[in-house]
Amino acid sequence: MTAVSPAAGLVESDEPQAESPDFKRNYWVFAVPATVVILAVIVFPWLFTVYMSFHIWEIGGGTTFVWLDNYRQLFADQRFHEALVHTLVFTLLATLIPIVLGTLAALVFHREFRGRGILRTIFVMPMMATPVAIALVWTMMFHPQLGVLNYLLSQVGIPPQAWVYSPSTVIPTLVLVEVWQWTPLVMLIVLGGLAGLPREPYESALIDGANSFQMFVHITFPLLWPFILVALIIRVIDALKVFDTIFVISSGGPGTASETINIFLYLQAFAYYNIGYASAVVVVFFAVIVAISLLMLHVRQKTKWNA
Repeated sequence: MTAVSPAAGLVESDEPQAESPDFKRNYWVFAVPATVVILAVIVFPWLFTVYMSFHIWEIGGGTTFVWLDNYRQLFADQRFHEALVHTLVFTLLATLIPIVLGTLAALVFHREFRGRGILRTIFVMPMMATPVAIALVWTMMFHPQLGVLNYLLSQVGIPPQAWVYSPSTVIPTLVLVEVWQWTPLVMLIVLGGLAGLPREPYESALIDGANSFQMFVHITFPLLWPFILVALIIRVIDALKVFDTIFVISSGGPGTASETINIFLYLQAFAYYNIGYASAVVVVFFAVIVAISLLMLHVRQKTKWNA
């Protein structure tokens, strides 16, 4: 069925137009290089890692097929269990604390006051520095005798702390560094959500006599939740993959008190040269990440964007 456009004298057809040979040829010109890059950079390394997890690989020698022995050893390895717990605890603390502090900071900086622009700039500066440089600075600050943190504590009558040199405080101390660096990111995300909130619900709440706390609980937080969830997902991803900060500050110590899965994996692969065993660690850690990601995606799909 065809129709003639009276304005332009063009013939319009409801029938689907066949793709030209030139279009198909140009399509493959762009699709094939991208597919090759994805296969070379992502798919092949992952498949090779899975393949190596079923082998014992001696550096400079051959490989020995051991089937599931690496996985059996891994699940029986108490050190791996501790590394998994350290990773989950670190991720939980390094996610929830920045979410709370970043949301509070966004509420503060959303208000109009003198010097707000300068204070915002200062507040976001930590996230601009490189993790290794930050780790080196904090390492000097954490020194029990020469560090500035213990000096400041002594000025207010608080005894010196062991910081990263004690198994009981090393994880909270590392979380402190992570919170200092990435709370500004959460603040920026939530601040963007606050900027787009509608005014009508607040005007209605004021007419009904609601106070500031009630408006936050019943209006602001529900409308901000999608933005907070985005910040939560980003923080979980970042916290799970943290390596450089922990390695520079504590190297997984004292002992194995701060050894996360990333540190454990690095030591197995590049310190002990257990390549096959380290590959099994990668596969299991990937499964853990996928499980956490699916849970967060399920929560994300249940969340409605009301703003």
